[in-house]
This record gives sequence, C-alpha cells and structure tokens, in this order.
Amino acid sequence: MNVDIVAVGTELLLGQIPDTNSQWLGQELAAHGLSSYFHQHVGDNGPRIVTAIRTALARADAVIICGGLGPTQDDITREAVAEVMNVPLVRDPQIVEFITTLFAERGRVMSPNNARQADVPQGASIIPQRRGTAPGLICPVGHKVIYCVPGVPYEMQEMFERAILPDLEARAAARGETAVIRSRVLRTWGAAESTLAEVLDAHVQELENSSNVTLAYLASGIEGIKVRLTARAADEAAALEVLAREEARVRDILTSRLGDIVFGVDDETMEHAVARQLIDRGLTLAVAESVTGGLIASRLVAVSGASQWFRGGIVSYASDVKFDLLNVDRGPVVSGRAAEQMAVGVRERLGADVGLGITGVAGPDSQDGEAPGTVFVGWAVGDVIEHVRLHLPGDRPRVRQYSAISALDALRRQLDQI
Repeated sequence: MNVDIVAVGTELLLGQIPDTNSQWLGQELAAHGLSSYFHQHVGDNGPRIVTAIRTALARADAVIICGGLGPTQDDITREAVAEVMNVPLVRDPQIVEFITTLFAERGRVMSPNNARQADVPQGASIIPQRRGTAPGLICPVGHKVIYCVPGVPYEMQEMFERAILPDLEARAAARGETAVIRSRVLRTWGAAESTLAEVLDAHVQELENSSNVTLAYLASGIEGIKVRLTARAADEAAALEVLAREEARVRDILTSRLGDIVFGVDDETMEHAVARQLIDRGLTLAVAESVTGGLIASRLVAVSGASQWFRGGIVSYASDVKFDLLNVDRGPVVSGRAAEQMAVGVRERLGADVGLGITGVAGPDSQDGEAPGTVFVGWAVGDVIEHVRLHLPGDRPRVRQYSAISALDALRRQLDQI
C-alpha cells in the first residue's frame, strides 16, 4: 500500500522550521511495511493545497496531510480537503463543546475562531483530539483515503499510532497486502560516496534484478558515508534474515576492496565503536588535543558509561603546554613526532592504558611550514607508538571536525589489531 505525505505550512517552505513530521512518518510507515514514495511541502494557499492533495491522490492509495487544522485564517486544510471531496464543511457541535470545555478547564474563554476547528468535510470521520484542540480527520475519497492531522508533532504522532496506522493496516490487509520493511545502515569512514558506489555497483545490479533488497548511499558530512540496506519481506523475521545476509555480503565486498572502513551499524557513532573496543579489551584511554581543542573528548563523553574507560583529556593548545605538561620536545609542534609524544605524555599524566594525541593546522594560516588542513594523529597503544599524517579539506570548523573523527578512526583501526 502506497502512502503519500503532504506537509502544509508556509514556514516549512521558508525554512523557518524543519519538517520532522514527514521524517517521522516515513520511518513509521516503512517499519510497518507501508510504502511512501513522495513527500510534498505546500504553503498556506488554498488552490496550491488542493493541487498538492489531488497530485498525491493520483499516485497513492492514501494521503496523510500534516498541518493547517488550527483556528487561524491561514489554517485551510479542511477547506481544501472538502473541495477535493466535493462536499461542504459541516460544523460538529460535539467538537465545539469539547474545545469550549478544554478552554474552561484551563481558566480561559474560547475565542470564536476556535470553532473553525469543528468544521468537518461531510462524510469524514473524526479522530478525537487527546493532546490539543484540533481533531484529526479520516476522509474517504472513492476507494482511497485522506488523513488529516495537526502539525504539532506530539499531537500528530499520537493520532497516527492510535487511529491512522490501524486503519492503514486494515486497508492493506483487505487488499491482501501484508509485509514489513526493515533497514540497516552500515556507517563508513575513509572512502568517498563515488568510490563506494563503484565498488558496490555489480552487487547493486544483482540486488535490483533478483531480490526485494535495495541499497542506497547517504552522505552524512563529517560523520562519513552511510550505506543503507532495505528489505521487504512477509514478516519481520524474514526481513531481518535477508538483511543479515546482505550486510555480510556488503561488508565482505567493502573490506576486500577498501579495507576496514565500516565502523558501525545504524546509530553507532565512531566514538561508540572506539568505546566498544576499549571495553572488550579492558583498556582505558586519555587524549591530548591541540587542533581539535577538546572536540574528541566531547565526543567520547557523549557515550553513556564513558567514565569506565575514558580517563580524561588535556587541551594542550599552546606550545609551552605541550612542552611543559606533556614532555613534547621543543621545536615545531605540528609534526608526527609531536603527536606521538603528546599521546605518550597524556597516557603517563592521566594513568591510562592508551594515549591519543592530535596536532595540526586548522587555518587559515600555515604553521611550522605546514599548510592548513595538515593534521598529525599519534597513538600509544602498548609498545606501539605511531602516527599518521592527514590532509583534510574545508574551512577551519570543518578541518577541526574532520580531525576529531579521523583521529578516533585511526585509534579504532589500531585497537582492532590488538
């Protein structure tokens, strides 16, 4: 069953608020085996809302409209839906009474314009409101259906779970359509999206020709590239079985061609991956940061339970702090040797098993003869004291962010060899 989403509100078009409703609905629909191929944004304009609804109905079995059910003059979703249904609006006295009582309970008097929220397209069913004032609507249009919900996220979500999802599932079952859709995301660092696509091209073509699994790439900025696998199956167990098989195949292909670039699954961040390795090995970590100025430590402490394995960090931004506190040799501080000595120094200072050091040039000016974007990451893991030189793109903020995740990735790869 195919469900379109129409988000109403000029504020969405102006970028004044993000459309989290469509994102949430897309996730929920997919989780229950309901397809959603098109999402629209439309402003508070009657003719354009009517066009958006008719366009959605032409290609979908059901349409969910978010927003435009409030009491003000620009809340005109009800009128647009009534026009599409070719029916009049009828004021429901029970809804008026409900809203009046709600205002009275809050010690307020309902203004007359709130009664507009009781206007219902003839033939539509009401989704009673439990968290606000505007009720939702279930509006039949031939063998298709329009659902109208408030734009307030927590009101919309409650109505979807209580009334819309059961109705959609009943309609899908009546059509003999029962399926679930599940996704798994492999998170990678160190390869461009185009490189991933080239390496996985043959496998993608195989999937398209022979299975109910699709593969997509999601560029996520400083968090790397995500490879999303989506499977459609008769039930959850079957979908998860397919995902497990395809995940293993994709991992094998990527590892054989690009090395250990997959660091996590779904919501697992780079810092979670590092934390898992430290915990598995019973090790503690300390970090010495220069170019990143505390970004690495901030990411690490965002992981729940970090105090078990993270000893702490030293932001050794000034050169004399590196010399006096971390025993870095006097001289140029943007170098591989300095990064290694920072790692050794912070490990000793904070009594950790593992030390990580990072120094570099965020820009815009050069330093120690090194160009902006030049970063050295050093680590001290057991008897292994090494470093890597990186050349990172972007302006000063992006270089610092890229430096933080790159340093964690370098440590992750080193820990993986233990």
